[in-house]
Amino acid sequence: MENNENERIKKGIELFNKRCDFVLSVASLKQLPLDDKTEIAFAGRSNVGKSSLINALFGQRKLAKTSSTPGRTQQLNYFNLNDKIYVVDLPGYGFAKAPKEIVKSWQKLINTYLVGRANLRRVFLLIDSRHGIKKVDEEIMEILDTAAVTYQIVLTKIDKISEKELNKIISDTKEKLSKHTAAHINILKTSSEKNLYLDELKAEVFDLL
Repeated sequence: MENNENERIKKGIELFNKRCDFVLSVASLKQLPLDDKTEIAFAGRSNVGKSSLINALFGQRKLAKTSSTPGRTQQLNYFNLNDKIYVVDLPGYGFAKAPKEIVKSWQKLINTYLVGRANLRRVFLLIDSRHGIKKVDEEIMEILDTAAVTYQIVLTKIDKISEKELNKIISDTKEKLSKHTAAHINILKTSSEKNLYLDELKAEVFDLL
């Protein structure tokens, strides 16, 4: 069993060491690339650390644009990993320093994308470990449940809390996930800043291939 896990980790690391290039930013579903590759997406509240996590996974500081202003990412940003998998950075939800009309348009874009993308294998839903699942996260989880899109919780910024606090968050998260039909039971934990547990996430992505 341990050998199998070590092999998964090894293959995941090898995958993320391959070339990864920015493809395009999608502001309209008409701009989506062909669905000829496995696709995964990263979603989460604004300022949850999505771009930082993507950059940490690939060891590239500027692959995904980070910003101190929550809600900066307003489009679906596509990356091509080794010409085998599309990695999609979805716009942050829950807060944005933008006009309401713009906020509504990208929320609609996200919702339509989640429901209609046939090759989308999994959404990695990022949750700030300091705060846990909020109401706005539950709303996205319900959309994913309805669309029957498998999603997996990734707790971020675990270096910012104690082990006791983290264990409580994991326990609370498991309880909430039990009410959601499309949720993956395995909860991942990460720290982009300290590079903690990134290999486990890489292994999960490799499994989807």
